[in-house]
Formats: sequence, structure tokens, C-alpha cells
Amino acid sequence: MKNKLIITLLLLTSYLQAQEKKESYSFSLKEAIDYALEHNYSVINANRDVASAKQKKWETTALGLPQLSGSVGYLNNIDFTLQGVSGNAFNPNGNPDDISLFAFGTKQSMNSNLTLSQLIFDGSYIVALQASKTYLKFYENAKQKTNLEIREMVINAYGNVLLAEESIAILEKNKVTLSKTLSDTQETFKNGLIEEENVEQLQITLASINSNLINVKRLIEIANKMLKLSLGIEINSEVQLTDKLDSLTASNLDLAFIQNGFEVSQSINYQMASNLQEQRSLELKLQKSKALPSLGAAYNFGYNSFSNEFSFADSNQKWNRFSNLGVSLNVPIFSSLGRSAKTQQAKIALEQAKTQLTQTEQQIKLEYERAKSDYDFSIEEYATSKSNLNLAERIEKKQQIKFTEGLSSSFDFNEAQRQLYTAQQNYLQSMVNIINKKASLDKIINKN
Repeated sequence: MKNKLIITLLLLTSYLQAQEKKESYSFSLKEAIDYALEHNYSVINANRDVASAKQKKWETTALGLPQLSGSVGYLNNIDFTLQGVSGNAFNPNGNPDDISLFAFGTKQSMNSNLTLSQLIFDGSYIVALQASKTYLKFYENAKQKTNLEIREMVINAYGNVLLAEESIAILEKNKVTLSKTLSDTQETFKNGLIEEENVEQLQITLASINSNLINVKRLIEIANKMLKLSLGIEINSEVQLTDKLDSLTASNLDLAFIQNGFEVSQSINYQMASNLQEQRSLELKLQKSKALPSLGAAYNFGYNSFSNEFSFADSNQKWNRFSNLGVSLNVPIFSSLGRSAKTQQAKIALEQAKTQLTQTEQQIKLEYERAKSDYDFSIEEYATSKSNLNLAERIEKKQQIKFTEGLSSSFDFNEAQRQLYTAQQNYLQSMVNIINKKASLDKIINKN
């Protein structure tokens, strides 16, 4: 009994802890976008890319700044390296054919030094500084593109969840209405006033509604998880959406917006293609700069000491100071046309980048016209579907009255119902289309 109680308490504690860890969120569409632009996984890594590019820029800058390095060396000559000397070099009376062996140096030695170096002139370094700025700009543009893509993704995911919620609400309403009609029709059939076919036709329609309702309830789970993934939160968390589909549709009905002009340079894709062209131009400058001389200087300062015993830590040990200053000039003279070949390759790459920029410009213009046309059509489609829904509701209502009074067949009533259900879904989809098409257009013109 005691063990069962302990196990029960442990299970209860685990359950309560799991409940505590399950976070809950509430977002309007704007809040969802703002949250995603901070917590989405792709956005986080895009920010890291920019931070890394900034460090890379400083790494390049530091190459032209003073460099200081230090070293400490210790040498113990366990066995001396012997040098041979011919004949009587040190002994005039010796045999000229004899070889004398000598060991130079001391048993132990130690030295320490500091080296200060400074690049004075290098054309490659100047170009590298310019390229580092372009490198950073590329990743900043890439981050901006990621933000635009995540913004569109969140809008689409948010709209899909709202679409599923509205679809469930309409299907539930249709189910209640049709269930009541079916119940009344069954009573009428029991009294022998109508044929059984009328009841069966309604049963088929109700079964179709139930099937659609079950399917949409499954889809809303997937839509919710897609939204959570876009936001960068745990997919098992609870998320409440505060905006409604009709209000978002109204806020995206911007007729004045589509009349405004569009500059291709606003597009982030154009900016990135332009950035690539600038990089290729700098690569050409880099190859040309390699034909220029480079100049550098270095100053060395240090101490060394020699002893047959390890006495370098003694206060009376003698240390010998040394220092030197050096300047080096490197002048490229002849590379067997190797530099020329690399320069020509850089020129070709630059021409390719220019062509790619022109192609990108034309593609963006086409994408803008297509997106603008799709947005225009979504507005027209919304107005049409709204009008059709009103007509379908009136037709279905009239057919229901006629059917109840026995003036219309079940086929006519069923056809009016199907027309209404289709009009309802078309109306909901038209609202989502406006939101999504506006988001696509915003992405092209780089609108946040």
C-alpha cells in the first residue's frame, strides 16, 4: 500500500511538472510576426551570420594594424654538434693533414624576444578592407531576405489557422441546421407525407458534412503546428489567435497601395544581386593590386643568456640585450602571365555578375506584375464570392421553405445546400487569398 502511494505521488508530480512546462501564447498577427522575427530558428541563425561577418570584417581590418608577438626559447645541448677544422689551423707545429674537432657554444642557453611588425603598404589589404564591408552587407541583406520570407510564412500560417477555425464554425452551424431539418423530415416521413428518398438525401448530405468536419479538425492541428514552427516555439505549446479573418481581410484591402509605383532597387533580391556584382568588381581590383609592391617593417627586441648550468633564474646571471629593425619591400616582377590569367578570370566573373543583375532585374519586374495581378484578382474574387454567398444563402433559405412545405424536391433542396456550402468555403478562401497575395506583394517590394 505504501509503495502504491509513493508511485501515485510520483506520477502526480510528473504530471503537474509537465503541465507547468506547457507554455501558452496569445498573438495578433502583428505580434506573431514580431515574435517570429526574434525567435524563428532561421532568423536566429541569420543574426549569427551577421555577427560572424562583423567579426570577419574586424579580422581583415586587424591585418593592417600593428602586430605584437613574443617568444621564449630554451636550449640544452645534451651532445654538442662538433665542427671539424683541417690541419694546423690552431697549432702551427701540427700535421697539416690532421683534422681537429671543436664544439662551439655553451651547454645551456635561453632567449626571449618581442617582435613588433607593421604593414606600411599593400594594395591587396586596401581592397580587402573594401571587400569586408561588402561581405558584411551581403549577410545583412541575407538577413533582411530571411525576415521577409519568415514574415510571409507567418502570415500564411496564421491565415490557414483562421481559415480552419472559421470552416469548423460554419460546418458546425450547418450540421446543427441540417440535423434539425433531417429530424423534422424523418417525422414527416413517419406520418407518410413524403417519400423516404427525401430523408436519405439529407442523410447523405449530413454524412458529408460530418466527414468534412472531422477532416478540418485534423487539418487545424497541422496548421497550428506549422504556425508554431514558423514562430519558433514548441509545437506542443498552446497558441491563441486574437485577430479574426474578416478584420485581417479588411486591413489588407489597400486599393491605393496597388496604384503606387515600384522601383526594382527596392527589392531585396535586386540588392543582393547588386551586392554580388560589387564583390566581383572588388575581386578584379584585388587581382590587379597583386602587381603592386608591398612594404612592411618589423622591430625585434630581446635578451639571451648562456651557461653550462641552469642558472638563468639567478640574480647574477648575465643577460645580453639585442634589438634590430628591418624593412622589407616585395616587388612582383614576372609571374609567367599567371597574374594576368587570374585578372582575366576576375573580369569574366564580373561580366557574369552584370548579366545576372540584368536578369534579376527583369525577373523582379515580372514577379511584381504577376503578384500585383494576383492581388488585384484576389480583391475581385473576394467581392464576387461575398455576393455569391449572399445569393446562395437566400436561395438555400427559399428552397428549405419550399421543401418543408412540400413544394420542392429533396434534389433541389440538396443542390441549394451544396451551392451554399461551396459559396461559404469560397468566401473564406477568398479572404485568405487577399491576405496571402498582399504578403507576397509586400515581400517583393521589401515592405515590412
